[in-house]
Amino acid sequence: EVQLVESGGGLVQAGGSLRLSCKAPRWLFDDYEEEVIGWFRQAPGKERVGISCISPSDGRTYYKDSVKGRFTISSDNAKNTVYLQMNNLKPEDTAVYYCAARLDYCSINDIAGGKFWGQGTQVTVSS
Repeated sequence: EVQLVESGGGLVQAGGSLRLSCKAPRWLFDDYEEEVIGWFRQAPGKERVGISCISPSDGRTYYKDSVKGRFTISSDNAKNTVYLQMNNLKPEDTAVYYCAARLDYCSINDIAGGKFWGQGTQVTVSS
């Protein structure tokens, strides 16, 4: 079993910022040119949805419209870590956030799949 390790979640006021980190096992990045990592979130009573993804090899990134311009995904290949910088947070961003590696889809139209997952970290944005 392999698991990604997430950190950075917490409670923040609307308009504030958080940065989530997702550290993957080193061996997942041994062939990072084929790696694709994404961030997902699941709000209470809703399905889990992909919100952003990145290909560390070339740095291409994609975002769900609802977070575009507010969230930024990035990677540090030397640290086997992917980040999600979340700015101007809104109450509707409240959710459990997950990172996943080796997505099936990472494009303008779809962020989905994932063979390896983190445990999830709670992000709560208060009004």
